[in-house]
Amino acid sequence: MDPKQSLLDQLRIERPEHVRERKAPSRTRWMIAATILVIAVAGGIWLFASARGGIAVRAVVARSIGGGTSSAASGALLQASGYVVALREATVSAKAIYKVNTVLVQEGQAVKRGEVIARLDDSNVNAALEQSKTQLRQSEATLAAAKLAAADALPSYRRDQRQLAASLISSATFDASKARYDAAVSAVAIDEQNVVAARAAVGVNQSFENDTIIKAPFDGVVTARNAQPGQIVSPQFLGGGGIADIVDMDSLEVDVDVSEDLIHLVHPGQSASITLNAFPDEQVPARVIAIIPTADRAKATVKVRVGFAARDPHVLPEMSAQVAFFASAPRGGAGAGQRAQNVLVPADAVDGAGQFGTVFVIDGDHVESRKVQLGSRSAEGQIILAGVKPGTALAAGSLNRLRDGSRVRISP
Repeated sequence: MDPKQSLLDQLRIERPEHVRERKAPSRTRWMIAATILVIAVAGGIWLFASARGGIAVRAVVARSIGGGTSSAASGALLQASGYVVALREATVSAKAIYKVNTVLVQEGQAVKRGEVIARLDDSNVNAALEQSKTQLRQSEATLAAAKLAAADALPSYRRDQRQLAASLISSATFDASKARYDAAVSAVAIDEQNVVAARAAVGVNQSFENDTIIKAPFDGVVTARNAQPGQIVSPQFLGGGGIADIVDMDSLEVDVDVSEDLIHLVHPGQSASITLNAFPDEQVPARVIAIIPTADRAKATVKVRVGFAARDPHVLPEMSAQVAFFASAPRGGAGAGQRAQNVLVPADAVDGAGQFGTVFVIDGDHVESRKVQLGSRSAEGQIILAGVKPGTALAAGSLNRLRDGSRVRISP
């Protein structure tokens, strides 16, 4: 072997097997890393440009459309949706478990307070009543006999008292006479209590007999007949469905949910009008009864009770209704007598749908978010019922990028 080759072999370093088999990073991984780096740099440049120049939006102006979609809402401060509810309603049921004999009313029938609406099976109740009456008569007879026995024992007891004092009889004879008298008196007391208990039983069973006659608790209209003859009914707290539902139609009102951001526009006694969705061309005068002093955290709304100024035969429980709240006479607050006008804006100037939404009012190079009440939407745009005045400049476009206080730049 060549001496030089031998020296070179001695200088060679042997690598482990797993090191020799390790491959270089693939070209694909380098390409992916480079792509991510390019995207990150581009995003940073875009964010930097946006921060300096603001988010590009289109400016639109809220246009007045007068009173809105109906004459009833003309000049309204606020509109809200709700449902007709009855302040006075009841599900008439039995006090115990009974079988129904007859139901004397039908759905839609008017009833008066105290009117019989159903009769329940009273056979068991009558049997118990007759038994209690018989027991009462027996107790009264026993009491009369006990009183007679006590009356008969009294003269003998007094005579034996005198004879004992004169030493004419022994103490044992007197004690026997006294025991007979005391027993007669005790029997009278026991029988008197039995009579009281028997009379109470009669009263209870008479009450049960009255419970089998179901009467209307107030004037109203039957809205549901829940039982039929032969059916077993029970109290509602035992899971029973009752016999009939009665509603006092004079107690109907409308409950609406008003956004907590707009509740300052509503106060008790305020004038309003109610439009039933079933009769959109009829407006019923109304007035705010009360504002429920609590808010719904899930919906961010406050419930308002609105009462009808006059009874309307068209109004039925659970109907959908629209309520327009009007400005009343000033009560010392600023702007109490001012009325708002409905406005029309492009659909892409409103974020949200349904009863409430959000718009972004342009203030210089920034925007202010504002919650508004929405009306109907058409090809012309979105009607805003409250929250924006005519002539207000709003941002339109990609509103999902905007936040309260965001910096913007107006683009064509």
